[in-house]
Amino acid sequence: MKIVTEFPFSITEQEDMGIVLSDGCRLSARVWRAEGAGPVPAVLEYIPYRKRDGTLPRDEMMHAYVAGHGYACVRVDMRGNGDSEGLMSDEYTIQELADACEVIEWLAAQDWCNGSVGMMGKSWGGFNCLQTAFLQPPALKAVVSVCSTTDRFADDIHYKGGCLLGENFGWGAVMLSYSSRPADPLLRPDWRADWLTRLENEPWLAPRWAEMQEKNDYWKHGSVSEDYARMTVPVLSWGGWADNYMNTVAHLVENVPAPVQGIVGPWVHQYPHTAVPGPAIGFLQVALRWWDRWLKGIDNGAENDPAYRAYMIHSEAPDASAKHRKGHWVAESAWPSPRVGRQILALGERSGEGQPSPVPTTRALGANVALHKPVRINTPQHLGMHTGEFFPMGLNAEMPGDQASDDALSVCFDGAVLAEPLDLLGAARLSLTLASDQPLSFVVARLCDVAPDGSSVRIAHGMLNLCHRDSMEAPAPMPVGQAVDVAFNIDQMAYRLAAGHHLRLALSTTYWPFLWPSPRPATLTVTVGSLDLPVHQGSENEWTPPEPEGATPWAHKVLRPGKTSRKIETDMISGTTALVISDDLGDVENLVHGLCTGESMTELWEIHPDDPLSARAVHTWEQRQSRGDWSVRTNAWAEMTATATHLRLKASLTAWEGDTKIFERHFDDEVSRKFV
Repeated sequence: MKIVTEFPFSITEQEDMGIVLSDGCRLSARVWRAEGAGPVPAVLEYIPYRKRDGTLPRDEMMHAYVAGHGYACVRVDMRGNGDSEGLMSDEYTIQELADACEVIEWLAAQDWCNGSVGMMGKSWGGFNCLQTAFLQPPALKAVVSVCSTTDRFADDIHYKGGCLLGENFGWGAVMLSYSSRPADPLLRPDWRADWLTRLENEPWLAPRWAEMQEKNDYWKHGSVSEDYARMTVPVLSWGGWADNYMNTVAHLVENVPAPVQGIVGPWVHQYPHTAVPGPAIGFLQVALRWWDRWLKGIDNGAENDPAYRAYMIHSEAPDASAKHRKGHWVAESAWPSPRVGRQILALGERSGEGQPSPVPTTRALGANVALHKPVRINTPQHLGMHTGEFFPMGLNAEMPGDQASDDALSVCFDGAVLAEPLDLLGAARLSLTLASDQPLSFVVARLCDVAPDGSSVRIAHGMLNLCHRDSMEAPAPMPVGQAVDVAFNIDQMAYRLAAGHHLRLALSTTYWPFLWPSPRPATLTVTVGSLDLPVHQGSENEWTPPEPEGATPWAHKVLRPGKTSRKIETDMISGTTALVISDDLGDVENLVHGLCTGESMTELWEIHPDDPLSARAVHTWEQRQSRGDWSVRTNAWAEMTATATHLRLKASLTAWEGDTKIFERHFDDEVSRKFV
């Protein structure tokens, strides 16, 4: 990345600007402003991740850069987080979004703001800038949303295709830890009393989310897909193929009536100027072009840029820690693209000891095709260990690895070896006629690129909780033994399979730890099936993005380096298989204000191949803060197990001031298994 130190405007910074809301709650904002530019547009980033330490390294490189081009960049800690007052009860609440609208109104009224406000963010911040745009506050003129969703039930960390994600539990543990930290005493003299109040009111959210196993009003709140017509604010949406929010960009570009554009690269869950796998690109320059057009009214033609730009990944060896992916940029003037046609592959079977083998045959558009004989799918519970994280953050083997071992446990359908490359752009759709021997069951589909050496790269995956076969709002158990027709989308993709490779569809009834297992092993009997593929006509590189740039990195000293490990372990006595993760981020000191911070985490995901009720997840998080003689520490512990009828989610939160334990609380919740 190129570090930029000279900008069109010099920058002034305020580390703690108070924004007092109508109910008296004071939010803390860090503000970078262009000096000598007169009233300028404001760009708001509004998240719970602590501007004083949590996101500070990326904030300083982004917000100073944008401010130096004639903006006021305002980074606000949400109510109940960081250095802001108040309490946070959940994610994307009515209170959170009302606060956002009030902050926007406040910013627009400042004498240093020209009345136009933009909103940006990644993940939580990407979510709430879309959700705030949905509410149409008058001063909000444009948003830049990165790694977000339009549908909180279908495409977030809780459920996917109606299946309960392991990350629902994992994210509950994360937030229990993240929100347990106090404000900085240098900014909040009342930090201790405020901290104790936070700890006493800290919610354990995983059971609340797990209890709502259908798309109800809770999930519809904050889902802009409920009424795209309300999206009248221009949107620039970003996603990454290595992230599980890759569907949002296409959904927005296809459905939002306001000016909207989307860009999807090869990246994990990070901003595109710092993300892996490369190539990283000049996210800040592209964002500035958007801000200049919609916040400053500069006629720069940004609205005429391609509607959908996607990095088409090329075949290469699987790598769970890939630093770079080969590929090229495709630029579509409209989405859906007229350059994408549909190709139907019928699912077939080879004879031979009753073992299904992959032989799809290319057919004209038409109905599903019956298999030569029924195919039964009943996969072991530990299948999925090479799936990777829901939202990988970096290079610690968090992306999908070689799928060959999981393929060997799956029922696979293989296409013919390609004589020439095959370009796929969009979402595939799988249609099946199947019966289940259990009322609660799911099916997982993985599209894979299989090389001549047998290695397998996951292109995209999709899944369906069969209770949701007809409706996400009104699920119903499967009628045991009765054949039903189901269809679901596999995730969006942009991928070129090389000549000599072949396409594989792998089906399974398990996907641990990405999905929490069904209460009993299920056998699915498939009699009819087809795969509808989005085939692109082919292209060369159609966009050359700017190279990544950023402002001066933060001044810090590493006090203790971090260390990470990720292992798959098999207990040869008990027979359990476990994914074991240890991520110690070390400790660092901020050389500007002297705050020392550190974080450590462990995860255990274990299961027996024959027993879904053996599934167990245990997470621990430690947060550390100190300066001089002052030090605090919190520890969050969480465990999830299950019986045939209930999910059990336990947790504890402990806090220390110095060496003295000042707080301890335990949680123990059971949730009925209605549809999972």
